[in-house]
Amino acid sequence: MNEKRTMASQLEEQVRRDIINGNLKPGSKMRLKELSAHYDAGVIPLREALSRLAMTGFVAAVDQKGFSVQRVSAPELQDITLTRLHIECKALERSITNADIDWESRIIAAHHRMERYEMRNPDTRQLNPVWEEAHEAFHAALLSNCNSPWLLKFVSTLCDQTLRYRALAVTSPTSQARDVSLEHRQLLDATLARDVAQATACLTEHYLRTMDIVLQNDTLE
Repeated sequence: MNEKRTMASQLEEQVRRDIINGNLKPGSKMRLKELSAHYDAGVIPLREALSRLAMTGFVAAVDQKGFSVQRVSAPELQDITLTRLHIECKALERSITNADIDWESRIIAAHHRMERYEMRNPDTRQLNPVWEEAHEAFHAALLSNCNSPWLLKFVSTLCDQTLRYRALAVTSPTSQARDVSLEHRQLLDATLARDVAQATACLTEHYLRTMDIVLQNDTLE
């Protein structure tokens, strides 16, 4: 049983990564036999992995009709982004209000780690998973001092849902001129200065810029 769960977990992460990077296209059918051959895995753990991904919004499950990659749409992106901002700005405000040296040290360290990696894979120009992990850790560190497990739980859920859209932004030609590193530096500086208004303004601009780039993508419905 544990071995099956481990296999399902590994498959879940592999399929999730292929969805985020666009190797599995939004709306495409997920045929178990083809995926089983592609991932060199059994149908049972694969089905479990897809069921898990359906619960987190990456896969759509239809009774008796199997699975498909969840579609992406402009209304969903706008809804997720604005909801995320509503929650994260409050969490950031509370973190700054509770600011202490330990928290400041964590966000500086997280920012430094993120800056050590390239955002794009130089060969594929897709989102670099190592940078992505460090990027998520930086944003999580910013909010980690809010002292609200429920706020952080909602943040985590919404963050997961934006990953597919962020990958679209990274591969968009419009994003090539964007200085994401500067945006993060400005967000960090405002946070360290304990300037709630400026920090939340930087966070808002950062997310809205990503949303605007993705809205120009032809794959959105």
